Amino acid sequence: MANILIVGADQGIGYYLAERLLESGNTVTVLDIRIDTIGGLKEKYQRTLLPVIADARDLSGIEDGVLQAIQHFGEIDIAIHNACMCTFESGQDTDYEVYQDVMDVNYFGALRLTKTVLPSMRKAKKGRIIYTSSGVGVTGFSSISPYAASKGAIESLAKCLQIENDEYGITFHLFHPPLTDTDSASGFLIPKEFKAKAKAVGYGLADHIWSKRFVICHSAIQAAQIKFSYRHPLFTGKMLARAAKRAGGTE
Repeated sequence: MANILIVGADQGIGYYLAERLLESGNTVTVLDIRIDTIGGLKEKYQRTLLPVIADARDLSGIEDGVLQAIQHFGEIDIAIHNACMCTFESGQDTDYEVYQDVMDVNYFGALRLTKTVLPSMRKAKKGRIIYTSSGVGVTGFSSISPYAASKGAIESLAKCLQIENDEYGITFHLFHPPLTDTDSASGFLIPKEFKAKAKAVGYGLADHIWSKRFVICHSAIQAAQIKFSYRHPLFTGKMLARAAKRAGGTE
């Protein structure tokens, strides 16, 4: 059993990730700006689930949520940044403020969580920190550059911090889910049948939570696709953008 904290798990992949981790006997603290949905699990998991209202953009809220998690369940074994903001306009039509807002949630949110939990993990000489990334952070994509840039940034952040924290027994990892049928992905003009189911993805990631791989996927097929993307990033990005236009009926 592990003590796990997730930022961003009231819906979508994060919700099912938390649900599966609870089913597996772990204690889970969820930090989110809304906890209505995840709070529905509280009756079933009264002793092992702690939902806390917190905003990934607010350091004091993250610090308070981490403190509550430690007070309830003890030191955190796994910290996951899954909070997400995604916009769907071309770079030319996207204001600077939008780039800043997306980075504040997706990148700086991950950094806030990391800098909050890292001191206690270093003291304990153990722990793992996981960021939810995206294939577009590797390959690029059209009309999504704020989101893709933020995911590319956390890819680099995780690599740097892994090198810095090797001696402390702390590991960093990236979740790489496929395009999934969630609210945050609703702006992709692609039919739902082309998107993965959030439950399957969330459960799959939970089942691989202790993987030693730097990149963690919910399935072998997704792992192979991401491996190809890392090897041929721009080719893959262009190919996927063209495929998305066809699937969405815009080409």
